[in-house]
Amino acid sequence: MMNLFKTSLIAAAALAVAAPALAADPVVEQALSAGKVGEQWDGYLGFVSPPSGDLKAAVDAINIKRRAGYTQVAAARNVTVDQFAQTTACQTLRAVKPGQAYKLKDGGWQTRKGSESITPDYCG
Repeated sequence: MMNLFKTSLIAAAALAVAAPALAADPVVEQALSAGKVGEQWDGYLGFVSPPSGDLKAAVDAINIKRRAGYTQVAAARNVTVDQFAQTTACQTLRAVKPGQAYKLKDGGWQTRKGSESITPDYCG
């Protein structure tokens, strides 16, 4: 029972960390829809094509917030920030909508076409 509770708390923490970045500002939302920005295997947003100054600033701000959240939860779980970021990427990659861009560790930018699985093997 305690393991189930602990697992639920960890999953909730991962979603809480990712949620602010998923509810991004309109500049980033538009860029996500247009395929100029996408989710990456490492838990951060990345640029599919060179960004404007406003878009770069907005994405950088989101990635800074993600890093801060990852750092806080990673410390509590006694794992590295990168390990927790990649675990959270399992959730953010699942949230990529058809037509949006994503990047897995072993490849370049791709566009989600439908309901195909786009999560790394380690996501389970």
